[in-house]
Amino acid sequence: MFKPAQGKGWKSSMKIVELKNVKKTYMLGKTEVQALRGLSFSIERGDFAAIAGPSGSGKTTILNMVGCIDTPTEGDVAVEGEDVAVLPDKELTRFRLNKIGFIFQSFNLIPVLNVFENIEFPLLLKRDIGRKERQELIMHFIEEVGLEERIRNKPAELSGGQRQRVAIARALVTRPVIVLADEPTANLDSETGHMIVDLMKEINRNEKTTFIFSTHDRHIMEHAGRVINIRDGMLEERQ
Repeated sequence: MFKPAQGKGWKSSMKIVELKNVKKTYMLGKTEVQALRGLSFSIERGDFAAIAGPSGSGKTTILNMVGCIDTPTEGDVAVEGEDVAVLPDKELTRFRLNKIGFIFQSFNLIPVLNVFENIEFPLLLKRDIGRKERQELIMHFIEEVGLEERIRNKPAELSGGQRQRVAIARALVTRPVIVLADEPTANLDSETGHMIVDLMKEINRNEKTTFIFSTHDRHIMEHAGRVINIRDGMLEERQ
C-alpha cells in the first residue's frame, strides 16, 4: 500500500489519486526547468476532473505522473493507494495496463488496423482474457461510442470525431479505473469536440470510470465535477 515518503500525518484514503508536495525538475541543456513546484491535491473515485491552465503550466506533467510514465523529483504520487514511483518496471507496466487508459489529442491509432483491431490491441497484451470475452468487450465499447457501422474501417477512412471515438473505446476496453485524456478535443472542431465531451461524460456515468483531463477546453471545464487550476507548476488560487 501507499506510504508517503515525506508527509507526516498524510495517509492514503479511498481517493483514487493523491499527490503530496510533488516537484518535478527537468534539465534543458544546462538550464533547470521546474515543471511542478510542490503540488498537492487529490481526486475522488468516479470523478470527471479537469486539470486546467495555460501551456507550460504543468498539466501534461501531472498526467504523466498519474499515468506512471514519469516520476517526481520530490514528493509522493499514489494511484489507488499504490506508491507508483517505487514500483519495479515489470509491476509498473502491469499496473499501467490494468489500471489506466490513455486518450491523446492526436488519437494515436494504428493506421494499418481497422476500428475493431485498434480497440482490440491493448487486450492482446492481457493474457488473462480469452477470445470470446475479448470480442464481447470490444463490441460493447464499439456500441458505447456508436461505431457499429464503422467496425471494418481504417483510421484514414474516419472523421476526426470518429477517430477520437475509437481512441476512447480503446482506452476503456481494458476496464481501467482511470482514463487520462490529454487535450482530447484539441484537434476537433467545436461541435465535434462538444459531442466527444458529452460522450465521455455519459460513459463516466454509465461505467463509473474516473476521467482526468488536461485541457484548455471551456466545454470540458463546464462539464467537469472538479476543476484543478494550475499555473507555473502550482495550484492557482481563485478568489
